[in-house]
Amino acid sequence: MSGWQALRRGESVRERRTQIERAHAQFVGVSGSAAEPELRERFAAQQTLRPVVFDSWLRSRRRTLDPDRTPDQPALSADELDALRRVHPLGQVLPVVQRLLLEEASDSGFIVAIGDAAGRLLWVDGDARLRTRAEDMGFTAGMDWSEAAVGTSAPGSALALDHAIQVLGAEHYNRSVHQWSCTAIPVHDPDDGAILGVIDVTGGDAAAAPHLLPLVEATRAAVEAELQLAALRARIDRDRPRPSRGRRGDGPAAPVAAARAQSARLVLLGRDPGILEHAGAVLPLSGRHAEILLALAEAPHGLSAAVLAEQVYGDAASEQTLRAEVVRLRKWLGTHAPGLGLESRPYRLRDTVRVDAREMLAALGRGAHRLALAAYEGAVLPHSDAPVVRDLRGDVDATLRESMLQSAAADPLFEYAQHWASDDAEVWQTLLGILPPLSPKRARVVARLEALERLQP
Repeated sequence: MSGWQALRRGESVRERRTQIERAHAQFVGVSGSAAEPELRERFAAQQTLRPVVFDSWLRSRRRTLDPDRTPDQPALSADELDALRRVHPLGQVLPVVQRLLLEEASDSGFIVAIGDAAGRLLWVDGDARLRTRAEDMGFTAGMDWSEAAVGTSAPGSALALDHAIQVLGAEHYNRSVHQWSCTAIPVHDPDDGAILGVIDVTGGDAAAAPHLLPLVEATRAAVEAELQLAALRARIDRDRPRPSRGRRGDGPAAPVAAARAQSARLVLLGRDPGILEHAGAVLPLSGRHAEILLALAEAPHGLSAAVLAEQVYGDAASEQTLRAEVVRLRKWLGTHAPGLGLESRPYRLRDTVRVDAREMLAALGRGAHRLALAAYEGAVLPHSDAPVVRDLRGDVDATLRESMLQSAAADPLFEYAQHWASDDAEVWQTLLGILPPLSPKRARVVARLEALERLQP
């Protein structure tokens, strides 16, 4: 039997369940002072637990998770869930999962769930009766099913180990899940190999049957192939010459242009150059074009040439330079993003253009710290000196830091500290104050604070 499979072919499920339930009761009943080497020796002798499951139980124990606490606090609000569903790349491959997995799962009495890379469930579908029962254990869209939140489970452990895995009954660390079994597999970005999310099948004992693992693996392969095709189509569409705009009165031209313009979005966080997302295409921008588009997106009623020059060049006297750049930008938009017009007197965009940094600030304003942190990929156009960029960059970074310090829970603050505030002693000190006393993260935080103290003159 593979270490990732829950059962051997022909093995008695009832007998296997009994063995695991006995082992789980012994494990969670061990005193918290017991050392891990002692636990390993004791349970290795029994030869009951798969090593991959036992290691996950140890991780759960280190996190001081309560095996009797049913997950009941959503990680995402309804608005945050809707927002994440709209932008998550796995949303575009739902038909593949529907065709290959969900139809069979519904007929077999299973639930199919798709989560993001953090273990938060985005979509849960399948047998309606089972979905209702699953809600009682917190298995529903918006909930966090990472190992850090609920301990051993197929979706959480698949993400933690970056490997397909099955979990049978009491192999789950949380007792509320012992009547369930599941098979899950991580999904990767075909371009860079990063984990995008997880596909999970949950149900009764049959959800951990040996034949289900190859089916889930085949679904993952089809999903990743479809993602690769979608990326290729986007590149082809981006490079294809664009038709000229229709003349006034040419019927379909106006509605098509309007539909395209509605999708326009500036992506500037951690980007250099920035990107314009428009009508399904991803269009790299020159530095100046990104700065001008940002200034105009921030001023929907338009800007005079002098004010726009001040915001882009820092000098109102640079109007002539600005006018020449605007001509080049208008020509570029006509070729690559027809319908997203640039008007004059005053300079203004014909339609609204969303800005990723503003969307992130809005998420922080709603208290959606996890969503905002997931969206933050770095400073706004980090190498730009344009006043409009410097202002937005400072606003975003200051607001993110203050929100994390004032309102964030320990997990998002820890992520923020590691990735974006490694030298900020106040952030690490605040984190130390809110972490639970037995959190395994405390050692990392104390070590970082000591390192920062040594760097002080």
